[in-house]
Amino acid sequence: MRLFKTLIVEDNVSFRQTLLEILAARFPFMSIEEAGDEDEAFQKIDLFSPDLIFMDIKLPGENGLQLTQKIKTKNSEVVIIVLTSYDFPEYREAAYRYGANHFTVKGLSTNEEILALVESILEDSGFAADGSAQGNPS
Repeated sequence: MRLFKTLIVEDNVSFRQTLLEILAARFPFMSIEEAGDEDEAFQKIDLFSPDLIFMDIKLPGENGLQLTQKIKTKNSEVVIIVLTSYDFPEYREAAYRYGANHFTVKGLSTNEEILALVESILEDSGFAADGSAQGNPS
């Protein structure tokens, strides 16, 4: 059975761990990996081939928007949710311009809103709401 794979790219360890715990509790069959910077993110992407990436904008080294653009150039199918603490229109516009599928503001989006977004992405990808394969997804 193929599991839905999610990568959390976030340099704040406590936020990353909290998001992982929230996702793991709601989606028990989802496979979740973490990365704290660009290098680790690329290693995980190559080895793990995620279906969904949560991408922080502010990362050590290259920013999450540039990283989003590089990832989307290599794999346009991966869904990227940009996460940021900064709710500025120019950040939102830039996120979409760089290829992000969704834009979420830390602290403004509730856990339930984030989980509902992930459920929607799962359904669109042909997976069950718990992150397990439904039917015969590609």
